[in-house]
Amino acid sequence: MLISLLNPQDPDQPFPPVHQALRDPNGLLAVGGCLGSHRLLAAYRQGIFPWYNRDEPILWWSPNPRMVLFLDELKVSGSLKKRMRKPIFTISFDRAFDQVISACAAPREGNPDTWISPEIKVAYLSLHQSGLAHSVEVWLEDNLVGGLYGVAIGRVFFGESMFHTATDASKIAFVYLVEALRRWNYRLIDCQVRSSHLASLGAREIPRGHFKHLLNRHCGLPAAASAWCSP
Repeated sequence: MLISLLNPQDPDQPFPPVHQALRDPNGLLAVGGCLGSHRLLAAYRQGIFPWYNRDEPILWWSPNPRMVLFLDELKVSGSLKKRMRKPIFTISFDRAFDQVISACAAPREGNPDTWISPEIKVAYLSLHQSGLAHSVEVWLEDNLVGGLYGVAIGRVFFGESMFHTATDASKIAFVYLVEALRRWNYRLIDCQVRSSHLASLGAREIPRGHFKHLLNRHCGLPAAASAWCSP
């Protein structure tokens, strides 16, 4: 099956149906296009996201199966609960989006490369300024030690990346996010592809067709009455 080429000058060009995505590599659907807000939002609503390395064109993916967290299935280990009970960390929402995405883009131990390019940063900062991309921050005194960011559409939060420099700080950010999304009547978090880190928190894989059905139901709902401010 041929991969569709997207015209970077035409943000309204439709994506191909997600069932046309390749099986190997799993979920590769299209190449090219742009990272404008219109293109990104159209992608998320259809269960598509960009992911590519610095030396590659923009690659668009819709893997099967899809990793998601249903909010009532969150798992918090006893050790994590114990750590969260200690008055060590301060949590905020949307206080330092640019710092969070920069920290997520920093090289990791054993992996000096990052997929979060300067173009990705600009694109998601634009979504943040439009009130569509959000961050959760974990602070140790005045130091940012963990966090995550993603995109909110309707009643779905599409997680993009997380980081930590203190033990369990990214898990703590995730737990606070889930608790807030429950209050705001969100339905699920898109975790994209399987990771042991997210599986330990209760995320699981579902068929792509079921995921697409959930997006059709919940992305069109009115945005929840959330302030996206510090809890």
